[in-house]
Amino acid sequence: MITPYLNDVYAREVVMARVGHLIRRKQREVERITRMLRSLFDPGQVLALEPGKIKRIILIGPYARRSWYEDRRTIEFSDYEFWVVVNHPLFTDERCWQNARGTIYRELGNRCAVDVEIYAKSDIRTAQAERDTFIVDRIEAGITLYRASRDADLYSTNGSGDRP
Repeated sequence: MITPYLNDVYAREVVMARVGHLIRRKQREVERITRMLRSLFDPGQVLALEPGKIKRIILIGPYARRSWYEDRRTIEFSDYEFWVVVNHPLFTDERCWQNARGTIYRELGNRCAVDVEIYAKSDIRTAQAERDTFIVDRIEAGITLYRASRDADLYSTNGSGDRP
């Protein structure tokens, strides 16, 4: 029998499986940060002709490369590095992300360092066209945690996209 959450591609367990190489606590933290980024993105902070949308959230850096470290004795650990791709350059504005960054810092700041970089889809296309290895290599080596064209709405429980 298939459990109901397997039908929801944003089910917590499915997202955590994308980072199955991490220990369980790290999987939960990555899923939680991803959920906060999606739910606290505030495109209403800027005037735009089109609605703001997150197109993709990518985990890059040591947690994606499977080279993360954590030393409780010296309190040294790898930072989480998230790249968020939005549909328009206006939505890279810091005002759209203040609430998300503040909440992540308040809720996880003392346990882990989180770096969030915001790019417009056009920035990524330009980087690919110009063969900008800094951006292209990180995207290719990263783990896509969320892709708008593939994943369910954040609050999808019945396929309608309605909040529970």
